[in-house]
Amino acid sequence: MAGERILGIDASRTTLAQPTGVERYAQAVVRALIPLAEAEGVRLRLYFRDPPPPGLFPHAPWVEHRVLSFPRLWTHLRLSGEMICHPPAVLFVPAHVIPLYHPPSAVTIHDLGYRYFPQAHPLLQRLYLDLSTRWSAVVARVVFADSQATRMDLIRFYRIPPEKVVVAYPGYDPPPIPADPEPILRRFGIRRPYVIAVGTIHPRKNFGLILRIIARRIAAGWEGQVVIVGKPGWTDPVFERLRQDPIWAGRLILTGYVDDESRGALLSQAEAFLHPSWYEGFGLPVLEAQACGVPVLCTPNGSLREVAGEGALLLPPDDPDPWIDALERLARDPGFRAEQIARGHANRKRFSWEACARTIWEALHEWLCHS
Repeated sequence: MAGERILGIDASRTTLAQPTGVERYAQAVVRALIPLAEAEGVRLRLYFRDPPPPGLFPHAPWVEHRVLSFPRLWTHLRLSGEMICHPPAVLFVPAHVIPLYHPPSAVTIHDLGYRYFPQAHPLLQRLYLDLSTRWSAVVARVVFADSQATRMDLIRFYRIPPEKVVVAYPGYDPPPIPADPEPILRRFGIRRPYVIAVGTIHPRKNFGLILRIIARRIAAGWEGQVVIVGKPGWTDPVFERLRQDPIWAGRLILTGYVDDESRGALLSQAEAFLHPSWYEGFGLPVLEAQACGVPVLCTPNGSLREVAGEGALLLPPDDPDPWIDALERLARDPGFRAEQIARGHANRKRFSWEACARTIWEALHEWLCHS
Protein backbone atom coordinates (compact mmCIF):
# COMPACT_ATOMS: atom_id res chain seq x y z
CA MET A 1 0.00 0.00 0.00
CA ALA A 2 1.46 3.35 -1.02
CA GLY A 3 2.62 5.46 1.89
CA GLU A 4 2.21 2.61 4.37
CA ARG A 5 4.67 2.70 7.25
CA ILE A 6 6.18 -0.71 7.95
CA LEU A 7 8.41 -1.71 10.84
CA GLY A 8 10.21 -4.94 10.06
CA ILE A 9 11.37 -7.12 12.96
CA ASP A 10 13.81 -10.02 12.81
CA ALA A 11 11.76 -12.56 14.79
CA SER A 12 14.00 -15.52 13.94
CA ARG A 13 15.02 -16.03 17.60
CA THR A 14 11.44 -16.20 18.88
CA THR A 15 10.65 -19.72 17.70
CA LEU A 16 13.14 -21.73 19.78
CA ALA A 17 11.54 -24.59 21.69
CA GLN A 18 13.60 -23.87 24.82
CA PRO A 19 14.04 -20.09 24.96
CA THR A 20 16.54 -18.57 27.36
CA GLY A 21 17.11 -14.89 28.20
CA VAL A 22 17.74 -13.40 24.75
CA GLU A 23 14.98 -15.43 23.09
CA ARG A 24 12.51 -14.53 25.88
CA TYR A 25 13.43 -10.90 25.37
CA ALA A 26 12.68 -11.07 21.64
CA GLN A 27 9.31 -12.74 22.21
CA ALA A 28 8.23 -10.31 24.91
CA VAL A 29 9.34 -7.16 23.10
CA VAL A 30 7.51 -8.14 19.91
CA ARG A 31 4.31 -8.80 21.90
CA ALA A 32 4.59 -5.44 23.65
CA LEU A 33 5.24 -3.57 20.38
CA ILE A 34 2.07 -4.90 18.71
CA PRO A 35 -0.42 -2.57 20.50
CA LEU A 36 1.92 0.40 20.07
CA ALA A 37 2.01 -0.19 16.32
CA GLU A 38 -1.77 -0.36 16.17
CA ALA A 39 -2.13 2.95 18.01
CA GLU A 40 0.22 4.67 15.53
CA GLY A 41 -1.14 3.04 12.38
CA VAL A 42 2.14 1.20 11.68
CA ARG A 43 2.27 -2.27 10.14
CA LEU A 44 4.58 -4.81 11.73
CA ARG A 45 6.27 -7.30 9.43
CA LEU A 46 7.81 -10.21 11.34
CA TYR A 47 10.52 -12.26 9.64
CA PHE A 48 10.92 -15.90 10.70
CA ARG A 49 13.40 -18.56 9.68
CA ASP A 50 11.04 -21.33 10.88
CA PRO A 51 7.23 -21.27 11.00
CA PRO A 52 6.14 -19.81 14.37
CA PRO A 53 4.10 -22.10 16.62
CA PRO A 54 0.38 -21.29 16.91
CA GLY A 55 -0.32 -18.54 19.41
CA LEU A 56 3.24 -17.27 19.64
CA PHE A 57 2.00 -13.77 18.85
CA PRO A 58 -1.56 -12.39 18.81
CA HIS A 59 -3.24 -12.38 15.42
CA ALA A 60 -3.89 -8.85 14.21
CA PRO A 61 -4.57 -7.36 10.77
CA TRP A 62 -1.61 -4.98 11.13
CA VAL A 63 0.84 -7.82 11.91
CA GLU A 64 2.29 -9.73 8.94
CA HIS A 65 4.27 -12.97 9.25
CA ARG A 66 6.88 -13.81 6.64
CA VAL A 67 8.58 -17.20 6.87
CA LEU A 68 11.85 -17.12 4.95
CA SER A 69 13.15 -20.68 4.98
CA PHE A 70 16.83 -21.02 4.22
CA PRO A 71 19.41 -23.63 5.26
CA ARG A 72 22.47 -21.52 6.17
CA LEU A 73 23.56 -17.90 6.54
CA TRP A 74 19.88 -16.96 6.88
CA THR A 75 20.55 -13.43 8.08
CA HIS A 76 23.13 -12.28 5.59
CA LEU A 77 21.77 -14.06 2.52
CA ARG A 78 18.03 -14.69 2.88
CA LEU A 79 17.07 -11.75 5.08
CA SER A 80 19.36 -9.43 3.09
CA GLY A 81 17.63 -10.54 -0.09
CA GLU A 82 14.25 -9.78 1.45
CA MET A 83 15.50 -6.32 2.43
CA ILE A 84 16.54 -5.68 -1.18
CA CYS A 85 13.26 -6.84 -2.72
CA HIS A 86 10.73 -5.76 -0.07
CA PRO A 87 12.35 -3.35 2.37
CA PRO A 88 10.39 -2.07 5.37
CA ALA A 89 10.76 1.56 6.41
CA VAL A 90 12.82 0.48 9.42
CA LEU A 91 14.27 -2.87 10.50
CA PHE A 92 14.57 -3.77 14.20
CA VAL A 93 16.77 -6.69 15.29
CA PRO A 94 16.04 -7.54 18.94
CA ALA A 95 18.26 -10.58 19.40
CA HIS A 96 20.66 -11.14 16.54
CA VAL A 97 22.74 -9.23 13.99
CA ILE A 98 21.81 -6.69 11.34
CA PRO A 99 21.96 -8.23 7.83
CA LEU A 100 24.56 -7.09 5.33
CA TYR A 101 21.94 -5.29 3.25
CA HIS A 102 19.44 -3.36 5.33
CA PRO A 103 17.22 -0.30 5.41
CA PRO A 104 17.58 2.13 8.35
CA SER A 105 18.01 -0.30 11.24
CA ALA A 106 18.06 -0.60 15.01
CA VAL A 107 19.47 -3.39 17.14
CA THR A 108 19.48 -4.53 20.74
CA ILE A 109 22.89 -5.56 22.07
CA HIS A 110 22.47 -7.49 25.29
CA ASP A 111 25.99 -7.80 26.65
CA LEU A 112 29.67 -7.90 25.82
CA GLY A 113 30.61 -10.77 28.08
CA TYR A 114 33.05 -12.17 25.51
CA ARG A 115 35.19 -9.05 25.98
CA TYR A 116 35.51 -9.80 29.69
CA PHE A 117 35.89 -13.57 29.44
CA PRO A 118 37.45 -14.32 26.04
CA GLN A 119 38.92 -17.57 27.35
CA ALA A 120 35.43 -18.92 28.02
CA HIS A 121 34.51 -18.90 24.30
CA PRO A 122 35.93 -20.95 21.43
CA LEU A 123 38.14 -18.77 19.24
CA LEU A 124 35.88 -18.76 16.16
CA GLN A 125 32.81 -17.99 18.23
CA ARG A 126 34.60 -15.14 20.01
CA LEU A 127 35.71 -13.67 16.70
CA TYR A 128 32.18 -13.92 15.32
CA LEU A 129 30.68 -12.29 18.41
CA ASP A 130 33.15 -9.44 18.23
CA LEU A 131 32.75 -8.88 14.49
CA SER A 132 28.96 -9.17 14.43
CA THR A 133 28.52 -6.89 17.46
CA ARG A 134 30.87 -4.29 16.01
CA TRP A 135 29.07 -4.44 12.66
CA SER A 136 25.60 -4.07 14.18
CA ALA A 137 26.65 -1.28 16.53
CA VAL A 138 28.34 0.72 13.77
CA VAL A 139 25.68 0.44 11.04
CA ALA A 140 22.58 0.80 13.25
CA ARG A 141 20.87 4.17 13.44
CA VAL A 142 20.12 3.47 17.09
CA VAL A 143 21.47 0.81 19.46
CA PHE A 144 19.44 -0.40 22.43
CA ALA A 145 21.34 -1.63 25.47
CA ASP A 146 19.83 -3.65 28.31
CA SER A 147 21.61 -1.58 30.94
CA GLN A 148 23.85 1.41 31.56
CA ALA A 149 26.69 -1.06 32.06
CA THR A 150 26.24 -2.46 28.54
CA ARG A 151 25.83 1.04 27.15
CA MET A 152 29.16 2.10 28.63
CA ASP A 153 30.79 -1.08 27.30
CA LEU A 154 29.62 -0.26 23.77
CA ILE A 155 30.98 3.26 24.02
CA ARG A 156 34.26 2.03 25.52
CA PHE A 157 35.01 -0.98 23.34
CA TYR A 158 33.53 0.11 20.01
CA ARG A 159 33.58 3.90 20.29
CA ILE A 160 29.88 4.16 19.52
CA PRO A 161 28.68 7.77 19.85
CA PRO A 162 26.94 8.06 23.25
CA GLU A 163 23.86 9.74 21.78
CA LYS A 164 23.29 6.71 19.58
CA VAL A 165 23.01 4.19 22.46
CA VAL A 166 19.67 4.09 24.29
CA VAL A 167 19.11 2.10 27.47
CA ALA A 168 15.85 0.12 27.29
CA TYR A 169 15.66 -1.96 30.45
CA PRO A 170 14.01 -5.32 29.73
CA GLY A 171 10.93 -6.40 31.59
CA TYR A 172 10.36 -9.85 33.02
CA ASP A 173 7.61 -12.45 33.20
CA PRO A 174 7.09 -13.84 36.72
CA PRO A 175 7.25 -17.64 36.50
CA PRO A 176 3.91 -19.16 37.52
CA ILE A 177 4.01 -20.78 40.95
CA PRO A 178 1.88 -23.93 41.17
CA ALA A 179 -0.50 -24.29 44.11
CA ASP A 180 1.29 -27.49 45.09
CA PRO A 181 5.01 -27.41 44.22
CA GLU A 182 5.79 -30.72 45.93
CA PRO A 183 5.39 -32.97 42.87
CA ILE A 184 7.89 -30.84 40.98
CA LEU A 185 10.39 -30.94 43.83
CA ARG A 186 10.02 -34.72 44.09
CA ARG A 187 10.51 -35.14 40.34
CA PHE A 188 13.97 -33.61 40.63
CA GLY A 189 14.85 -35.29 43.92
CA ILE A 190 14.87 -31.98 45.80
CA ARG A 191 14.22 -31.65 49.51
CA ARG A 192 14.17 -28.56 51.71
CA PRO A 193 16.21 -26.63 52.64
CA TYR A 194 18.04 -25.78 49.45
CA VAL A 195 19.61 -22.82 47.71
CA ILE A 196 19.12 -22.21 44.02
CA ALA A 197 20.94 -20.65 41.08
CA VAL A 198 19.59 -20.14 37.55
CA GLY A 199 21.65 -19.78 34.39
CA THR A 200 23.63 -21.57 31.73
CA ILE A 201 26.61 -23.35 33.27
CA HIS A 202 29.44 -21.11 32.13
CA PRO A 203 32.66 -19.80 33.73
CA ARG A 204 31.35 -16.25 34.01
CA LYS A 205 28.43 -17.45 36.16
CA ASN A 206 30.98 -18.31 38.88
CA PHE A 207 29.00 -21.31 40.13
CA GLY A 208 32.19 -22.69 41.65
CA LEU A 209 31.86 -20.05 44.38
CA ILE A 210 28.45 -21.46 45.30
CA LEU A 211 29.98 -24.89 45.85
CA ARG A 212 32.70 -23.38 48.03
CA ILE A 213 30.10 -21.52 50.09
CA ILE A 214 27.82 -24.48 50.58
CA ALA A 215 30.65 -26.95 51.25
CA ARG A 216 31.57 -24.86 54.27
CA ARG A 217 27.96 -24.72 55.43
CA ILE A 218 27.71 -28.50 55.09
CA ALA A 219 30.88 -28.89 57.12
CA ALA A 220 29.23 -26.74 59.80
CA GLY A 221 26.18 -29.02 59.90
CA TRP A 222 23.81 -27.63 57.27
CA GLU A 223 21.80 -30.47 55.71
CA GLY A 224 20.48 -28.85 52.57
CA GLN A 225 21.03 -29.10 48.81
CA VAL A 226 22.24 -26.91 45.96
CA VAL A 227 19.95 -26.70 42.91
CA ILE A 228 21.29 -25.27 39.64
CA VAL A 229 18.72 -24.69 36.90
CA GLY A 230 19.99 -24.18 33.37
CA LYS A 231 21.40 -25.67 30.21
CA PRO A 232 24.95 -27.01 30.07
CA GLY A 233 27.14 -24.43 28.39
CA TRP A 234 30.87 -23.99 28.14
CA THR A 235 32.88 -26.00 30.64
CA ASP A 236 33.68 -24.25 33.89
CA PRO A 237 36.85 -26.05 35.07
CA VAL A 238 36.51 -24.87 38.69
CA PHE A 239 32.89 -25.95 38.90
CA GLU A 240 33.62 -29.31 37.29
CA ARG A 241 36.53 -29.97 39.64
CA LEU A 242 34.58 -29.07 42.78
CA ARG A 243 31.53 -31.11 41.87
CA GLN A 244 33.62 -34.29 41.69
CA ASP A 245 34.00 -34.19 45.48
CA PRO A 246 32.00 -37.03 47.15
CA ILE A 247 30.44 -34.44 49.45
CA TRP A 248 28.02 -33.56 46.65
CA ALA A 249 26.43 -37.00 46.31
CA GLY A 250 22.72 -36.31 46.63
CA ARG A 251 23.43 -32.67 47.48
CA LEU A 252 24.00 -31.10 44.06
CA ILE A 253 20.99 -31.16 41.72
CA LEU A 254 21.53 -30.11 38.09
CA THR A 255 18.06 -29.91 36.57
CA GLY A 256 19.00 -28.80 33.07
CA TYR A 257 16.45 -26.64 31.26
CA VAL A 258 13.04 -26.53 32.94
CA ASP A 259 9.67 -25.09 31.91
CA ASP A 260 8.31 -21.89 33.45
CA GLU A 261 6.07 -23.60 36.02
CA SER A 262 8.89 -25.81 37.24
CA ARG A 263 11.20 -22.81 37.51
CA GLY A 264 8.57 -20.93 39.52
CA ALA A 265 8.09 -23.88 41.86
CA LEU A 266 11.82 -24.33 42.43
CA LEU A 267 12.47 -20.63 43.00
CA SER A 268 9.55 -20.10 45.37
CA GLN A 269 10.58 -22.88 47.76
CA ALA A 270 14.27 -22.04 47.99
CA GLU A 271 16.06 -20.75 51.05
CA ALA A 272 17.89 -18.21 48.89
CA PHE A 273 18.74 -17.38 45.29
CA LEU A 274 22.49 -17.09 44.65
CA HIS A 275 23.87 -15.24 41.63
CA PRO A 276 27.65 -14.79 42.03
CA SER A 277 28.21 -13.88 38.38
CA TRP A 278 31.41 -12.18 37.26
CA TYR A 279 29.47 -10.32 34.55
CA GLU A 280 25.87 -9.83 33.39
CA GLY A 281 24.42 -7.68 30.64
CA PHE A 282 21.11 -7.65 32.52
CA GLY A 283 20.17 -10.56 34.80
CA LEU A 284 16.54 -11.64 34.32
CA PRO A 285 16.80 -14.48 36.88
CA VAL A 286 17.30 -11.87 39.63
CA LEU A 287 13.90 -10.31 38.88
CA GLU A 288 12.26 -13.73 38.56
CA ALA A 289 13.61 -14.71 41.98
CA GLN A 290 12.39 -11.47 43.51
CA ALA A 291 8.95 -12.04 41.98
CA CYS A 292 8.87 -15.56 43.47
CA GLY A 293 9.52 -14.28 46.97
CA VAL A 294 13.02 -15.63 47.56
CA PRO A 295 15.86 -13.53 49.05
CA VAL A 296 18.47 -12.63 46.44
CA LEU A 297 22.22 -12.65 47.00
CA CYS A 298 24.27 -11.45 44.03
CA THR A 299 27.39 -9.60 43.00
CA PRO A 300 27.35 -5.95 41.90
CA ASN A 301 29.13 -6.88 38.65
CA GLY A 302 28.06 -5.73 35.19
CA SER A 303 24.48 -4.58 35.32
CA LEU A 304 23.51 -6.45 38.49
CA ARG A 305 23.73 -3.39 40.73
CA GLU A 306 21.31 -1.61 38.39
CA VAL A 307 18.90 -4.53 38.14
CA ALA A 308 18.90 -5.77 41.73
CA GLY A 309 18.60 -2.27 43.13
CA GLU A 310 17.87 -2.30 46.86
CA GLY A 311 16.19 -5.69 46.55
CA ALA A 312 19.29 -7.86 46.95
CA LEU A 313 22.33 -8.31 49.13
CA LEU A 314 25.33 -7.34 46.99
CA LEU A 315 28.36 -9.44 47.81
CA PRO A 316 31.89 -9.93 46.37
CA PRO A 317 32.46 -12.58 43.68
CA ASP A 318 35.63 -14.02 45.20
CA ASP A 319 35.09 -14.24 48.97
CA PRO A 320 32.70 -16.87 50.38
CA ASP A 321 32.65 -15.42 53.91
CA PRO A 322 30.09 -12.61 53.34
CA TRP A 323 27.83 -15.07 51.50
CA ILE A 324 27.98 -17.55 54.37
CA ASP A 325 27.25 -14.80 56.90
CA ALA A 326 24.26 -13.60 54.87
CA LEU A 327 22.84 -17.11 54.46
CA GLU A 328 23.20 -17.81 58.19
CA ARG A 329 21.43 -14.57 59.06
CA LEU A 330 18.59 -15.32 56.63
CA ALA A 331 18.19 -18.73 58.26
CA ARG A 332 18.08 -17.50 61.87
CA ASP A 333 16.38 -14.10 61.50
CA PRO A 334 12.82 -14.28 60.06
CA GLY A 335 12.45 -10.51 60.18
CA PHE A 336 15.58 -9.97 58.11
CA ARG A 337 14.42 -12.58 55.63
CA ALA A 338 10.98 -10.94 55.31
CA GLU A 339 12.62 -7.55 54.80
CA GLN A 340 14.77 -8.87 51.93
CA ILE A 341 11.76 -10.47 50.25
CA ALA A 342 9.76 -7.22 50.56
CA ARG A 343 12.64 -5.21 49.11
CA GLY A 344 12.81 -7.63 46.20
CA HIS A 345 9.10 -7.26 45.44
CA ALA A 346 9.42 -3.47 45.52
CA ASN A 347 12.44 -3.49 43.21
CA ARG A 348 11.05 -5.78 40.53
CA LYS A 349 8.10 -3.42 39.97
CA ARG A 350 10.52 -1.00 38.28
CA PHE A 351 10.69 -3.25 35.22
CA SER A 352 8.07 -4.14 32.62
CA TRP A 353 7.95 -5.16 28.99
CA GLU A 354 5.52 -2.33 28.30
CA ALA A 355 8.07 0.25 29.49
CA CYS A 356 10.82 -1.45 27.51
CA ALA A 357 8.75 -1.47 24.33
CA ARG A 358 7.74 2.18 24.84
CA THR A 359 11.39 3.23 25.03
CA ILE A 360 12.16 1.29 21.85
CA TRP A 361 9.10 2.65 20.07
CA GLU A 362 9.89 6.27 20.91
CA ALA A 363 13.39 5.88 19.49
CA LEU A 364 12.12 4.22 16.31
CA HIS A 365 9.18 6.57 15.84
CA GLU A 366 11.28 9.37 14.35
CA TRP A 367 12.64 7.09 11.62
CA LEU A 368 9.17 5.68 10.88
CA CYS A 369 7.67 9.17 10.59
CA HIS A 370 10.38 10.37 8.22
CA SER A 371 10.56 7.26 6.06
